[in-house]
Amino acid sequence: MAKIYLLVVLLTGLPLISRAQGLWGARSAALGQVGSVLEADGWAGAANAAALGQLSRPTVGVGAENRYLLPTLNTVSLVVAVPLGYRSAGAPAAAPVAGVAATIAGAEAPRYGTVGVTAQRFGGTLYSEQRLGLGYGYQLGTVRVGARVEVLQTSIQGLGSRRAVAASLGGQADIIPRKLTFGATLYNLNQARLAEYQDERVPTVLRAGLAWRPAEKVLLLVETEKDVEQDADFKAGLEYQPLPALALRAGLSTLTSQLTGGLGLRTGAFRIDYAAGWHETLGLSQQLSAAYVWEKPGKP
Repeated sequence: MAKIYLLVVLLTGLPLISRAQGLWGARSAALGQVGSVLEADGWAGAANAAALGQLSRPTVGVGAENRYLLPTLNTVSLVVAVPLGYRSAGAPAAAPVAGVAATIAGAEAPRYGTVGVTAQRFGGTLYSEQRLGLGYGYQLGTVRVGARVEVLQTSIQGLGSRRAVAASLGGQADIIPRKLTFGATLYNLNQARLAEYQDERVPTVLRAGLAWRPAEKVLLLVETEKDVEQDADFKAGLEYQPLPALALRAGLSTLTSQLTGGLGLRTGAFRIDYAAGWHETLGLSQQLSAAYVWEKPGKP
């Protein structure tokens, strides 16, 4: 199976640290693995800590992913997001924006930002990765900023384990409120080292993207991603919401030659997302994630 894993790595162009780019949740996976500009859920806050600043309700989510139908390429994930303080009804945003209504400029954002905790495990007995992350996001008018620290442990059977700490920064800005958003993340800005041999480091990845909502039910996404040691990847995604409880999604990623799709369901406080991706050489990948969103204190 070790040979199969290495073959997967070579054919897909992915680094050995397969989850280094920090993609989380089936919504992102269905939208071409876009992660810098998604908002309004805990999984988005795990991919870009800036998105945490917009979350006004506590959220807990769990997820599972399988790549190419290989049992050694399974991933399980956990996200928790907790707002710090709520704004009273009618309270202005933390940083009012001239000419922008308070309801648009973040009046519902938590007063002291939002803290997010993430945990993830990828792999099997021969090779595995474990991640534990802590993030914080804050909204300033139409701008959101965030930072995240992640402890990564890699384990290879017979060779032992290595640990590293990677720091990340993220930002999002509503260029046209409720219409056009720009987002960017820098993962592993400290260039954390895993081993002295051949100066092996955790990949440093920059992502930047745009989210455009041409209509109330349609969301278009584009993103470019650059690992300092790989070619740039271009991603695109489309989300269509025919019903308040249903979202249909599709996307693509050029570097990994994958087409993706999926759907999202909302039922009460629960959010359930499913994604499938097809690689022309390696076949099918699937992901399922679910989240529970609490109401604000004082609400029924």
